[in-house]
Amino acid sequence: MYWYLRCWKLAFFLNGRARRKEYWVFTLVNIIIYLLFYILSFSMMYDSSDVAFLATSIIYFLYAVAIILPSIAVAVRRLHDTGRSGWWYLLIFIPLIGSIWLTVLLCLDSEPGENQWGENPKGIEAEEAA
Repeated sequence: MYWYLRCWKLAFFLNGRARRKEYWVFTLVNIIIYLLFYILSFSMMYDSSDVAFLATSIIYFLYAVAIILPSIAVAVRRLHDTGRSGWWYLLIFIPLIGSIWLTVLLCLDSEPGENQWGENPKGIEAEEAA
């Protein structure tokens, strides 16, 4: 949960670096939340109450809008961690190939040592633990 909340705290910061763990935990928690909303909406759809279905749909929409900035910010910080500019995120606009390419870049290991976006987050955490 630490990594998920960290992404929310850094939602407006595009500078710095994010570990793979930070990015993928954030993504996994969002997928789980989306699935819960989907299951809840689906179960409410066959209920007699249209108000409950509408309320669930509105909450789902608001969450989807709220998650846009933190998702972009953590992806840009993740790209920085691999030694690439955040502008590589624009690959997502290339149909099919772009999203696959971006996913591969987000899966790559951290650039060792310090780069122009800061200290390697793996090294910082190892020093804090010691």
